[in-house]
Amino acid sequence: MKQAKKLAGALALALGATLCAPALAQDAGIDNQNRNAYLASLKGKRVVFIAMTMQVDMTNAWARMMQRQAKELGYTLDIRDANWSTEVGSRALTTAIAEKPDLIVLQNADVQAYARLIKQAADAKVKVLQLNMESLQKSDGYVGADWVGIGYAAGQELAQRCAAGKGRSTKVQVLMGAPTSAVDLFQVFGMRKALAEHPEIKIVSQQTTNYDANKARSITASVLQQHPDLCGSFGIWDAMDAGTGAAIKEAGQQGKVFVVTSGAGAETSCQKVKDGTFSALVAYDSRVHGAAINTMVANMLRLAQPTVANPMVYYPPSRVITKDNLRPGSCWGVEDLL
Repeated sequence: MKQAKKLAGALALALGATLCAPALAQDAGIDNQNRNAYLASLKGKRVVFIAMTMQVDMTNAWARMMQRQAKELGYTLDIRDANWSTEVGSRALTTAIAEKPDLIVLQNADVQAYARLIKQAADAKVKVLQLNMESLQKSDGYVGADWVGIGYAAGQELAQRCAAGKGRSTKVQVLMGAPTSAVDLFQVFGMRKALAEHPEIKIVSQQTTNYDANKARSITASVLQQHPDLCGSFGIWDAMDAGTGAAIKEAGQQGKVFVVTSGAGAETSCQKVKDGTFSALVAYDSRVHGAAINTMVANMLRLAQPTVANPMVYYPPSRVITKDNLRPGSCWGVEDLL
């Protein structure tokens, strides 16, 4: 009898301990092993970001978001500014390859400027993620605007206003930044593809500005003198096209010439849509791009081997902003990136 009581007591204690175990686990919480493995795979890694320039909102936004993730996930981020100089950028890239970081994030000046060095990085087994401006030389990945798609969307906007019977004429001008930049070459290709669907539209001027708003202003003023019935203007960058819009306003043509441009969706550009400087902005939002860049960086850091043979590519979506769909939050300010 005593033995039976002892056995029953032992069973009761064991059962009580088993029933209490889940409750105790809930009280203490459970560690996330997936998170631990993820953080361990990134801790101590090193990234070098070589920017074409740190003097514009776009790259500063990307840098701010990249710095925040690096701090949170325990890897280091070294930012080097080419300051619009391919020579400075080439030196920075050469130095970075020799240092053998875990990843180089590179913003190309044009389609050829760093091609040889990108190949050199691949030969040295140093991973390179191209950012927003592609080289003709493949690397391990690219994340950034779909420039052909953006150009096509801009061309469609022009066609809606300047095709036969739509506007006061079928004349448009095209303003590029640099003739060898991926941004220009791809956008112009997309824009011309859209306009090819409306062969009556005539490009009366296609000139380069070196991304200078003052030069865009001067060129536009001259084109308006030659073609006072100009219907539309396509430009590849909003900072440059601020000069385009200013020239049109000075000529008393605001609202008569349709100005379509593209940009990273900074609040200053939405203000220009609001005040009529721009008629339409094809925006590749830096908030979306920053998140995509961070995701791509983290994934590439975790890969043991380079991926040049099968590059990782992502084109975040863009959208057309006009007065009709402009809303609070359509564009971003620095405070939105904190």
